[in-house]
Amino acid sequence: MTKLKLGAIPDDKPVKLNIELPADIHRDLVAYAEVLARETGQKNEPVKLVAPMLARFMATDRGFAKARKEGRRSKAATTVQRSGNGGI
Repeated sequence: MTKLKLGAIPDDKPVKLNIELPADIHRDLVAYAEVLARETGQKNEPVKLVAPMLARFMATDRGFAKARKEGRRSKAATTVQRSGNGGI
């Protein structure tokens, strides 16, 4: 059994995006969908894999997590300063 980073794809209401992929990435995406179908028994169109792949990538990107966390801290500090509460 192959250890893939993706599992079964949840059924969720999508937001439509139009993207262009290089041909080699599209071929790999199609191949990934085929392997995933064999592993999970769930057939998905390759386009359905893009969102879970992006989510997985962002969830495991430590630099992104750190920047996002710092952004939340600075936003919260700005909100406190604007509300006049200072450091209370």
